[in-house]
Amino acid sequence: MKKVITLILIPLLLVSMVPSVLAEEKRSLQDELIYYVMIDRFSNVDSKNDYHVDVKDLEAFHGGDFVGIIERLDHIEDLGMTTIALSPIFANTDKGYHGYWVEDFYETEEHFGTLEEFKRLVEEAHKRDINVIIDFPLNYVSATHPWVGDPTKSDWLKESDEISTPDMLTKDWLAGLPQINYKNEEAAKYIIDAAKWWITETGVDGYRLEGIQLMDPVFLENFVESVKETDNEFFILGEVWSTDRQEIAKYEKTGIDSLTDYASTTNIREAFVKPDLSMTDTISDIDSNIDTYEAPNMVTRLIDSQDMIRFTNQPIALNEHPGPRWRTALTYLFTTPGIPMLYYGSEIALIGNETPDNRRQMDFRTDPELIEFIGQLTTAREKLPSIAQGDFTLLHESEGFTVFKRQFKEETSVVAINNTSGTKDLVLTGEELENDKELRGLLAGGLVRSNDQNEYHLVLDREEAEIYVLTEKQGFNFVYGATLLSVLLAFFAFLFFARRRGRNRTEE
Repeated sequence: MKKVITLILIPLLLVSMVPSVLAEEKRSLQDELIYYVMIDRFSNVDSKNDYHVDVKDLEAFHGGDFVGIIERLDHIEDLGMTTIALSPIFANTDKGYHGYWVEDFYETEEHFGTLEEFKRLVEEAHKRDINVIIDFPLNYVSATHPWVGDPTKSDWLKESDEISTPDMLTKDWLAGLPQINYKNEEAAKYIIDAAKWWITETGVDGYRLEGIQLMDPVFLENFVESVKETDNEFFILGEVWSTDRQEIAKYEKTGIDSLTDYASTTNIREAFVKPDLSMTDTISDIDSNIDTYEAPNMVTRLIDSQDMIRFTNQPIALNEHPGPRWRTALTYLFTTPGIPMLYYGSEIALIGNETPDNRRQMDFRTDPELIEFIGQLTTAREKLPSIAQGDFTLLHESEGFTVFKRQFKEETSVVAINNTSGTKDLVLTGEELENDKELRGLLAGGLVRSNDQNEYHLVLDREEAEIYVLTEKQGFNFVYGATLLSVLLAFFAFLFFARRRGRNRTEE
């Protein structure tokens, strides 16, 4: 039996020695994959905190909580997401299910759970190497906040004629709320102290700041500097309510790590809403980002958010099946420069009209096909640093059939997206890639070898996508073949000795 065990261990050792085609790199900020969760609408597990819950009322609490997210960490991990972004966790006024009607910056919302439960959520996420960032509302407080009407805090809030209003998205749920006056040093210190307290108390990994153009510039820079002094690896995502890249880019100098790229969202949605549409404008967005931002790989890009009509609604309105629409669009999102952010429910093609209809309850009892596809995308992005960090080069674009390459150090990836109604093919030359190599597909597993003319002939079915990695040509893999043969021999040897031993016992 010792010999049998040895025979089994040797091939296993050989397997461990086979070099991987895919590169391994330590995860950096631009490698992050963000999954945005509206806590109240995600998963309700703890019924003890279901106060005045009404799932039929889209403007009431539905019961989602911290424990519910903990119970669904497997789902988020299966998607391959590396960061969970949570809607605000702070105590809110009645019907403040979205978290933006803050009444206390030092307390958790009772519908969501306790401080200890939030700490456990962060701890359990960290065990899976998943970061947790939370929305930190810096602009508004609720109309019932203790500062309102307090004569000692009268200058902690802006006068009515000083209040700014959002100018890009429909934010009726924020309209008329009191705004914090950060020219008041005491108010600014209070908020910064609260932000630092949550970092040290809970170990949270980052903040998402909504509507940063409404903030006092001096306060914003002080806020960023202060939280990063508390944790120098702390991640800050800033949302600018604008589609003007120049307006967005000026906040790069504040020390914020990533800015939301709303300037690209509309063109992405329009390009993938149905087949056979030109992607010229969408590709132009990439060039514009590269020309505008100091770190174009660090902008956060998205298709859906809590402020938009769900993308699923658009193809359905055109009698298009949303599955292929999402697969091609997400392939583009996850393989072009920037940090992808996936809004909860996108993985099940959740529908939803204008706010609050776009914040429907998450349903985990759905077809897993799209979920599995997203897992393939995130795995490819994790294994290929070129996808997250590489240079972008367009190789082909024609009415929805798009091919581009990403290059980082010695690694080259090629992404082909056939968002058309027919099979497409394309010949790439050795000058565009490299001579005498092969492309290995990571989604469908296709293999494209260069021919004698050093050409690569790509063929892609309608409404499909593939991510290739450029590698050396592989003939017969003798190491793999020997390993497989050794495993088979070991297995048959085990059967032989087991049968012989059984026969000996029978004879005895």
